[in-house]
Amino acid sequence: MTSDNLKYVLRQFAERILPVCRPRELVLPTETGKVIGLAGVRRSGKTFLFFDAIRRLTEQGVDRRRLVYLNFEDDRLQPLKAADLDLVLRSQHELFPETARQRIYLFLDEVQNVPGWERWARRLQDTEDVSLFVTGSSSRLLSRDIATALRGRSLTLEVFPLSFREYLAFREIPVIPSSAANESSLRAALETYLQWGGFPEIVLADEALRPLILEEYAALMLYRDVVERYGVRNEKLMRELLRHAFRNTASLLNVSKLHRDFTSLGFSVSKNTIFEYLGYLEDAFLIFLLPKQEASLRKQAHNPKKLHVIDPGLVAAYKAYPRRDVGHKLETTVFLHLRRRRKDLFYYANGGEVDLCAGDGTLFLNTCFDLADPATMQREKGAMSLGQMRWPDARGHLLYHEYAPDVALAFPAAEPAWKFLIGDGRELKNNDE
Repeated sequence: MTSDNLKYVLRQFAERILPVCRPRELVLPTETGKVIGLAGVRRSGKTFLFFDAIRRLTEQGVDRRRLVYLNFEDDRLQPLKAADLDLVLRSQHELFPETARQRIYLFLDEVQNVPGWERWARRLQDTEDVSLFVTGSSSRLLSRDIATALRGRSLTLEVFPLSFREYLAFREIPVIPSSAANESSLRAALETYLQWGGFPEIVLADEALRPLILEEYAALMLYRDVVERYGVRNEKLMRELLRHAFRNTASLLNVSKLHRDFTSLGFSVSKNTIFEYLGYLEDAFLIFLLPKQEASLRKQAHNPKKLHVIDPGLVAAYKAYPRRDVGHKLETTVFLHLRRRRKDLFYYANGGEVDLCAGDGTLFLNTCFDLADPATMQREKGAMSLGQMRWPDARGHLLYHEYAPDVALAFPAAEPAWKFLIGDGRELKNNDE
């Protein structure tokens, strides 16, 4: 990175008109005194949360010349080394000398592209009057990088694609209590959400463009966030593993069976490599592996995990008929709804299966897209009974989309999935939050 290129980028942003940002439920705090990190999958809206924070600061009277935004995937800033980061404040003060004795707000996008950035951030916190904000599309930003280097002087927030409630706001679909017509609109909106997901650009794009954009996302995430970042040697295997994940969301993942399947397809691969590659996909926020709820960690480790993907819409990039498997996509959507609020989530199985339960024993739920079939109703009744026996004091929910008129009598705890997904979720949070 050269000083001249950096100054050009800095001045360009200072003179740039900020893009219009639609509000999100997550609002970036700007005056905590800590390094604020936003971690989440690519294209989930982290940059626009930055722009929204910059807009709010300017409305509070902060001079735009004190607000610095850099995207470390900008080719004009390549190649990047940790030592180059010292040029940022120096170049800013040379461009705008009047900012030299004032607080600078630094917004750094995709900071994990600069090895060693976290040590520089710690020194900056110790020696300069700055407020530092960073984003990354790696979960290491949550745990190893920020938390280890800054030791309590950081706050990292996870950013997901739009929730269903945010989706409704983006699409300007109102929620009107006690309106049958509005309920029909919300049910239809949920079906569209399950098909195309919640990436902001997808939600606002023409329907004809959505498959093309999703395919671009899938390729970008695979190569930029997994293959390049981790130096994956068996690119074909990683591609097949990612395809398997998105074609089998809300399904149990048995690595031994997966190993046999890949071997039968001609891959020369060990189980350890599959475990390693799954770890890469988790780190890139592309998948979540939900453990079985067990009393001992040893038993938990020996049971298959349930796989969920980051967004139901990305299934369309890997499946020829994205309208299929809506039941699995609904379960994943409900999982993501809870995962935004808490991390202590599990599934449970013992003769039947409970799709989701909380680690503190206060909550369990099952999802079913269509409850109209009598056999399905009987299965779900057994699952709810299993949950009630396991956690007698817990709140149980059965979430459905299609139903028969007698569902309410058979399942007092049942409710439409759309209604659950537009709730504020306060009752779903950890007790210590």
